[in-house]
Amino acid sequence: MIVRKIKAFFNFQPFSSKQLKVLTWWCADSPVKDYDGIIADGAIRSGKTISMALSYVIWAIETFNGQNFALCGKTIGSFKRNVWFWLKLMLWSRGYHIDKFSEMGENVYIISKGEISNIFYIFGGKDERSQDLIQGITLAGILFDEVALMPESFVNQATGRCSVDGSKFWFNGNPAGPMHWFKLSWIDKVIEKRIAYLHFTQEDNLTLSDKMKERYRNMYVGVFFKRYILGLWVMAEGVIYSMFEQDMVIKKVPIGVKIINKWIGIDYGQSNATTFILTGLGNDNKMYILDEYYHSGKDSQIQKSPRQYSLDFKKWLVRCGVDGIPARHERIFIDPSAKGFMLQLNEDGVGGVRQADNDVLRGIELISSLIASGNFRILERCKETIKELNSYRWDEKAQERGEDKPIKQYDHCLDGLRYVCNGTRKVWQRIVAQKSA
Repeated sequence: MIVRKIKAFFNFQPFSSKQLKVLTWWCADSPVKDYDGIIADGAIRSGKTISMALSYVIWAIETFNGQNFALCGKTIGSFKRNVWFWLKLMLWSRGYHIDKFSEMGENVYIISKGEISNIFYIFGGKDERSQDLIQGITLAGILFDEVALMPESFVNQATGRCSVDGSKFWFNGNPAGPMHWFKLSWIDKVIEKRIAYLHFTQEDNLTLSDKMKERYRNMYVGVFFKRYILGLWVMAEGVIYSMFEQDMVIKKVPIGVKIINKWIGIDYGQSNATTFILTGLGNDNKMYILDEYYHSGKDSQIQKSPRQYSLDFKKWLVRCGVDGIPARHERIFIDPSAKGFMLQLNEDGVGGVRQADNDVLRGIELISSLIASGNFRILERCKETIKELNSYRWDEKAQERGEDKPIKQYDHCLDGLRYVCNGTRKVWQRIVAQKSA
């Protein structure tokens, strides 16, 4: 009955069998109705996120009245963008009312239907400090979207808040490494914890066409393919950019190719290396690594001050033929920890400097996709960057702790490249998607 009503009020494609299980696992005739929660993991775009969120709210309204519930994402912004926007549309289509509970804060909502109303709080669980945000509240249920991206302390604190009789946990996300805390503490213990477990693939999303499935299969390589497409909890190991080939190294930009945008990434160090990386977008939709600056105080035994590096930077711009950064679309993305050097550049009249997004895995994923899709070229004079592309490796000891981290070696140029990719992410995502289509 519930499923038929959802279809009638919102123009859904038919639900897959796993989506139907998500929507009904808590219902009276379900064999797992008395379980304490559900986990849905697996591939990206497999239909698990929205079916979980929709089922969660329907369950809350059908089961409780006047209770508190939590909706959790890595950040509040990502949850609102990826889940809340679509969830509201589905709930409105089914006759639910959603009102802001302004007295309780910006991210608190009352969801009601008929005489039944419950309060829903949206939380972000991005780091260890996030656990403090959820302390003290009493919950009747909690939904974690992208749970593998959250710290264990936040999830433990949040599940500990569910003290209302009949409360349940809802976990949704893509896989990480096999030693990740969520895999060990929850997925491997679903029987003893009385948790229903469903593993999704893209075949479980009936709205995803074969063409789109093929596009996604072409967008990822290595560990990211195994996790995002196959939905496996596998280890990141070996050389990170193993898909990098020598024929991607070129002497100069090909005749007829015009560089239409330029960006610079800066990784700053005192004893460690300081690097400047000049990247460009060609009118052939390829990323070009055009030039590099590399100085290691440790290797050269010559330490430089922020002022000296700033002078080097301005000389390097002239050498690269970059006449005055920035033009409208040209920016400099700098190591977010290098606030002193950022200030020095500003004092020396270098404009367009931005603090970089330092999300390591997102940057590695995007660079891997660019290389694998054939949209990556590097000039042979960028010798240190080429060396790092061939040498950058995953840290096996970090994997034993359940973390995906590169070894902090052969990474200074690549950090600058990652800053550029994260800062201009939409440009490269579009290019990879077009190539994969």
